[in-house]
Amino acid sequence: MRWALVKVCLAVTTMVVVAFAVPLGLVIKEMARDRAFSNAEREAAALAPALSITTDRGKLERVVAAAGSDSGMAVHIPAVDDTAAVDLGRQRAADRDIGTVRRLGRASTAEVPGGSTLLQPVALSSGAIAVVEVFVPDSDVSRGVGAAWGVLAAVGVALVLGSVAVADRLGVRMVQPAQRLVEGAHELGEGKLGARVPEEGPNELRLAAVAFNSMADQVVQLLANERELAADLSHRLRTPLTVLRLNAASLGDGPAADQTRAAVAQLEREVDTIIRTARDAKPQTAAAGPGAGCDAAEVVRERMAFWSALAEDEGRKWRLAGVERPVRIPVARADLAAALDALLGNVFRHTAEGTAFAVDVHNAEDAVIVLVSDAGPGIPDPEAAMARGRGSGSDGSTGLGLDIVRRLAESTGGDVRIGSSMLGGTEVRIWIQLAGREPVRRGHRGAVRRRRRPALR
Repeated sequence: MRWALVKVCLAVTTMVVVAFAVPLGLVIKEMARDRAFSNAEREAAALAPALSITTDRGKLERVVAAAGSDSGMAVHIPAVDDTAAVDLGRQRAADRDIGTVRRLGRASTAEVPGGSTLLQPVALSSGAIAVVEVFVPDSDVSRGVGAAWGVLAAVGVALVLGSVAVADRLGVRMVQPAQRLVEGAHELGEGKLGARVPEEGPNELRLAAVAFNSMADQVVQLLANERELAADLSHRLRTPLTVLRLNAASLGDGPAADQTRAAVAQLEREVDTIIRTARDAKPQTAAAGPGAGCDAAEVVRERMAFWSALAEDEGRKWRLAGVERPVRIPVARADLAAALDALLGNVFRHTAEGTAFAVDVHNAEDAVIVLVSDAGPGIPDPEAAMARGRGSGSDGSTGLGLDIVRRLAESTGGDVRIGSSMLGGTEVRIWIQLAGREPVRRGHRGAVRRRRRPALR
C-alpha cells in the first residue's frame, strides 16, 4: 500500500509538472525571441531620423558606427534619378527579401546562416524606400532560455521529490497500523492470546484495531470458558472412577483383575492430566524439546502387553515387529501411548472377533514409522476418517481417534496415511519425523526397507 501511494503520487505530480513546465518553457523561449527582435527594431528605428535627412554615405557610416552595430547592421538605399544606390554594412538577407520589403513597405524577418535578420523599411525625403537590415544571431534569440529551463526543471524535480516524500509519510501512517494489525493476527493465530493492536492511525484502521482487540478478548474468554467446562466435566468423572477403583480392588487376584485395576489407574491419570491441562491452559500435546521424547519400542511393547490379553480373549492373532532395539523419537511417552491405544482400540471396536492385527516399527533414515494393520474390512473413505468429528456415531465412532494420531505425527513434522494392509484390511502409517534430520521423499508405504515380519501369534 505504501509503495502504491508513492507511485500514484509520483505519476500525478509528474503529469502536473509536465503539463505546466512544457508550456511555460515554450513561452519563455518565445519571450526571449521577442526581446531579441524588439532590440533589433529599436536599433533600426535609431537610423530612421538620419535617413530622412540625408543619404550621404559618409554621414550614414558615422551614424551606423555611433549606433555600435556596424557589424550587425546594414542599410540599403535604392538609386533615385541620378543618385546611385548605397549599401552600407554586410548584407546577409537575400536581394529578393529586401525587394519584397521595399515594395510592400512592411517590416519582415528572414532566416540567414547563424540567425535571422530584421528588415525595416524607412521612407526617404525623396520618396524612395530604404531598408535597414539588423542581424539577430541565434545566441541573442536563445539568451537566458537554457537557464530558465534549468530553473523550471529544478523546480519540477523538487516538486516531484517533495510530493513523493509527503506520500511516503502518509503511506507510513497508513501502512504501519495495517502491519501491526497483520502481526497481531499472526500472533493470535499462533496461540499468543495476549496479542493486541494499538488503536491508532486512520479512522478505518483504528476501527479495525478496535474490532480485532474485541475479537481477541472474546477468544480469550471463550477459551477460558472451554477450559473451565473441560475441567468441570473431567472432575465429574472422579466419582464413577472412585467406584470403579473400589470395585476393582475387590476383584481379588488374577490377570484379568490386575489388568482391570491397571486400566482404572491409567484412566484416573488421564483424567488428572486433562484437569491440570485445562486449568493451566496448556496444550495436551506439544512438540518435545531437545533431549525429550521416549523409546517407541518400549512404549509399543508395553501397550501390546495390555492389548494382547484382550486379543487372546477374543481369539485374535497378532504380530509385533521392530521393537527388539531402542527407537528414540521426539514424542512424549503418554502421547505415543494414547495414539497407539486409539488405533488398537479402533481395531477391537470396528472389526469382528478373531480378526488378526499387527504392529510394526521401522527406524528409517529421517523418521520412525509405526504401522498398525489389521485383517478387517478396511476403511471405505480414509479422508473422512481422518477428518476430526466426522464420525456418524452409528458405529460408535466420534472421529477423534485418528485425529489424535494425526496431531501427534504433525507435531514432529510428519504425517499419517491410511491404506491397505498386507493382512487384507486397513493399515495406518504414523510417520514421526526425527529432530535435526532432513526429510526424504517417501511413497505410499514409506521410503524404508521393511523387515521380515514374524508370523502371527
